[in-house]
Order: sequence, then structure tokens, then C-alpha cells
Amino acid sequence: MKKYLFPTITVLCLIVGFFLGNAIANRANAQQLRWGNFHIQLSKVDQLLQYMQTAYVDSIDVDSITEDIMADIVSHLDPHSAYIPKKDLELVNSELSSSFSGIGVQFSIQSDTVNIVAVISGGPSEGVGILAGDKIIEVNDSSFTGKGINNEKVMHTLRGEKGTQVTLGVKRYGTSETLRFTVTRGDIPVHSVDAAFIIEPDGKSNKTATHWSAHSSVQPKIGFVRVNKFSEKTYDEFIAALARLKSEGATAYIVDLRENSGGYMDQAIRMANEFLPAGDMIVYSQGRAYPKYEAKANGLGRFKSVPLVVLIDDFSASASEIFAGAMQDNDRATIIGRRSFGKGLVQQQIPFSDGSAMRLTVARYYTPSGRCIQKPYELGKQTDYQKELIERFEHGEMFSQDSIHMLDSTLYYTKQGRRVFGGGGIMPDIFVGRDTSLNTPWFNLTVNRALTYQFAYQYTDRNRKQLERYTSWQSLEQHLLKANWLPEFIRFAESKGVEPNQKEIEKSRPLLTRIINAYIVRNILGDEGFFPLFERDDNITQRAVLFLSSEEQ
Repeated sequence: MKKYLFPTITVLCLIVGFFLGNAIANRANAQQLRWGNFHIQLSKVDQLLQYMQTAYVDSIDVDSITEDIMADIVSHLDPHSAYIPKKDLELVNSELSSSFSGIGVQFSIQSDTVNIVAVISGGPSEGVGILAGDKIIEVNDSSFTGKGINNEKVMHTLRGEKGTQVTLGVKRYGTSETLRFTVTRGDIPVHSVDAAFIIEPDGKSNKTATHWSAHSSVQPKIGFVRVNKFSEKTYDEFIAALARLKSEGATAYIVDLRENSGGYMDQAIRMANEFLPAGDMIVYSQGRAYPKYEAKANGLGRFKSVPLVVLIDDFSASASEIFAGAMQDNDRATIIGRRSFGKGLVQQQIPFSDGSAMRLTVARYYTPSGRCIQKPYELGKQTDYQKELIERFEHGEMFSQDSIHMLDSTLYYTKQGRRVFGGGGIMPDIFVGRDTSLNTPWFNLTVNRALTYQFAYQYTDRNRKQLERYTSWQSLEQHLLKANWLPEFIRFAESKGVEPNQKEIEKSRPLLTRIINAYIVRNILGDEGFFPLFERDDNITQRAVLFLSSEEQ
């Protein structure tokens, strides 16, 4: 018995040692991260950090180095993959969430001071008596002004966990003392539909309507809906806006996706579904390890036959391009504006245990005709990728359709056989270039230095009681047209280093009047007042109204 026992024990020890040694070696040499059905080996980087932490001659901040390494690794991928540190994740996610926790104000930083532009109705700040026009100069008894004040710092300071409190020291126009308010943070809704209103080209509502009405004897009521992003509740806001406009008599619609950089793909799909018959493809996506996904209309949409125009520009991207592409490829809407950005990649957010996250590109998406509208890129060359928009401007694309060079020569065809192109954004059916006919060097300087915005806020602040008597944008605009604030603005611009040029001022007067009046209206009546006034004289919106009011359809 003893003769066989020792060899047996020896063999068992060898076997156990073999497996134990392998397990230890595997753990030391490579940790496994499980994501979905995948096991991802992380070996060299993990070993390097472990050696640095345990054996390096000096004490070092490995966490800080890790953050730099993570960001650097992801920067070698496509331009839309990104590493998000823990400190930034809440703010980044809040951009597409339906709400966040904060004090409920809109602010602008002027002269290194936080100026409250608007107080959100029903929010925490309104409840304690904070007013539009107030200036925040203290937070929790500490000074909150100076060159270190920026948008990121303000948001990190004023936002916070629901139920927590922050004490604000406020300067109010007309009072010398510092007012103090203790605000309990609460849920603040984030809206992705800026405005929804009726444009009535009947010769009554505005000065350009007479021009519109000359093109057709039968004038539709046109509903205008502007969507600024695709967040968690965009579809709900959008369908509510359409329903309200329909109840107000809208028979045709303009969906404005200009400067909409995208967001959640499912929200764009649900919006597109409202306009398409059953079975029409909306979008499909696939990747190397990402199974093909197809989204088709279910036929339950409530606006399948209404005349529709979609507005896009060079900053319309991602989910905006999914919606516009679905409408164009199915010949369901007319796309008006300028070539869109060209983002055809799908990101998935992957959380890490320390509270940070990575948005990793996992697939490409394709419009119904098979177009991938992603513009070309080289891995790790994000700066070159962003310069592409500047190159468009330099080549004259923003002004002339003839200057546009689509990067994919492959022809694709819409449902009715129209030719379309991919590989660089959505090309509009009707191109409308930038209108620079009223621009002058003097005007450009005032806009580039944000003097129009600053003046509008200060003018509002000085005249707030008088301006708040007007409850419609039409009546407020009429008051502003009579107010003759232009000499005051010229002096303001001169005080900021922009010397007056009377000839250039007269040329730019109509454009300057439109912009500053619209800003002042926004300060008093919000976006619901701003957009009807601003869009009235916009050349792309005018072209859309002409199209819907004429026989072009």
C-alpha cells in the first residue's frame, strides 16, 4: 500500500500544481473582461500598470496614468469612439437624458459673471424667488466670479444630487445689496423639441408671407417642428408637438434637424415610423461582432400621407441622418438645405467598474437604399477628420451645390428610382446655400465676438419691466422695431473695440435687426417666441414654405 501511495500522491500534487500554476499565471498575465458574449484579454497594459504600482522606484499616481492611457488607446480608433472619465460621465450622459438634477436656470457667462437668462417654470429656483436677469456672484459663501468661471465649472457647481442644497449670492438690477437664496436641487426636464408652431403663408402673419402666397391659390397650414437632439424622450415630445399642430389645423409639416448632432437611434426610428407605410425599411446596421439589425415601419404611423419637408445642414449628424435618409430613400419627404455631416457609425456605451465608461463604435448603419453615409476617416487622425467641415467651407460647398464632391461614386436608388449618393452625408434634394448678401466685415466682427448676444441680454436686463408687458413675439417685435436701439448697439460695439463703419452698418442693418430682436424676444418669451421670429426670414425655411405652398410637390 505504501509502495503505491507515495507515487499516487506525487502525481496528484503535480496535476493540482499544474492547474493551480496555470490559473495563477493566467491571472497574472491576463485579466478577463466579460462584455456580452465576449471575453476580452487585457494583458500587457494590465501587467505594466501592476509593475509600475508595485515595483517602481518612486511613488506614482497610477490612477491618473491609467486615465491618460485609456484616453490615448481609444484615440487610436475612429473619431467617434471615446473614453469618458468618471468625473465627466454624468454631465455627458445628461446631454441625452430626459432630465437632470439641478437648480433650474438657463445661464450665460458675461464679463466673468454668471447671468441668469431664464428661470425654468416650476423649477427649484423659481420657487425661492430667483429671477431672470439675476447675477450669481457667490456660491455657498464663496466668490463665484472671475476668469476661472466657465460653463463646465458652473454646471458642475449648480447641478448635483436631488435633494441637496446650494446657497447662492445674487446681484439684482436696481438693488445694491447681495440677495441670498438657498435652493434645493430637483429634477429639471431636458427638452429636445425647441419649438413647434404654425407658419401661415396667408399674407397676414409676416412680411414674407405675401411672397409665399403668390405661388399658390390653395395655401396649406404648415406646422414647423425643430428638434435639437435625439434624447430619451424625443419621440414623445415630437409626437405631442405634431398632435398639437394638427389640432391647430396643420396640413403639412417641416421637421427642422439643422445643427442636430444626433443621439439615440431608436428615437429617430420611432419618429420615422410615423411617416412610413408598413414594411418600408427605416435603417439597418451591422458590424464585425454586431448582428445585422433591421428596422422597418409597422404601418401604425399617424402621419403617413401628409406633405413633409426635412431641413438639414452640415451639422446634422447620426440619428438626424438616419431620419433624413429614411425619408429620402423612401421618397417620403423632400430634403432641403445643405449636405449633412456624414456620421454612419453606431456607438455602444460600455461601463467600467470605477464609474468611467467607453463609447465604442460597434457597427455601421445603412439607409434603406444601402448607403453608408459615413465620411472617410483614418484611425487615430481625429484632427484631420474635424477639419473636413472647414475644407467644405474653403471649397465653396456652403454656398454652391456645384462645389460639392460626394466621396462615394457608387449610385444608389430610392424607392421610386431617383439617384442618391453615399459616403459623405445626406445630399439634400433642394440645395440652399448660406446667404451672406448682408454680411460685412463690421457685422462679422460683432457676431464673432458675441457682441450681438451680449447687447441683447444687457438691453433686456435694463428694460425688462417694459418688455415683459408683451405676451406675443409679434407685439414685442413691433415694440423693438420702434425702439431704435441701433445707435446704442453701435456705441456698445465701439466700446468693445469694433470701430463703426456707417456704410457697412447700413448694409447689415436688416440682418442685425433680425438677430438682436430675436435674442431679446428669446430673453422674454423663450424659444417659443424666438424661433417663429428667427425662422420667418431664414432662407432655408422660406424655401421649404415655398415648396409646400407650390406645385413643386
